[in-house]
Amino acid sequence: MHKLTVVIVLIVCFFSCSKAQKTEAIKDKKVLIVYLSRTKNTKAVAEIIQKNVGGDLIELELQNPYPENYKATVDQVAKENETGFLPLLKTKINNIEKYDVVFVGFPTWGMKLPPPMKSFLKQYNLKGKIIIPFNTNAGYGVGSSFDTVKELSPESKVLEGFSVKGGKEKDGILFVIEGDKKVEVEKQIKEWLTRIGLAQ
Repeated sequence: MHKLTVVIVLIVCFFSCSKAQKTEAIKDKKVLIVYLSRTKNTKAVAEIIQKNVGGDLIELELQNPYPENYKATVDQVAKENETGFLPLLKTKINNIEKYDVVFVGFPTWGMKLPPPMKSFLKQYNLKGKIIIPFNTNAGYGVGSSFDTVKELSPESKVLEGFSVKGGKEKDGILFVIEGDKKVEVEKQIKEWLTRIGLAQ
């Protein structure tokens, strides 16, 4: 019985110590949160993540922004995906090598990763970094977007991503992550960050 007690104590200590080391490790890491947001829902998620883990927050902007008209943007993005076109980024990130953890946030466009985020992942050297995707969508899920993040980051460690339903632009439902919805999303984000070992 005494031996069993010792074994249980050792097991509890192992898991507790491992978790403590994991949490301690993230405090020493420099965090970057890069996001693309059309209707501000992904921006809201990015800001909640920053509130919980700290780090620098940067919005991806294009040299030639997409049209205001939703249908025109859908058509343009479909063509870009077909041809593999990567739009030029206006956003410049200096000293990206100083970051250890890079969150990448984006809406689902056509069930794919938006071309501007592909541009970011191809333009910057993220070798050896921890990459964490997060996503907002119209209720149809992440599509192939998280898989594409992994494909474009072969020398990085890609952790479990976060996804939540945002607005539905084609129906005129735009910014929705506010009020009670924001409170619920923040709760989900905290649970996710704890699950991947990044909660403070």
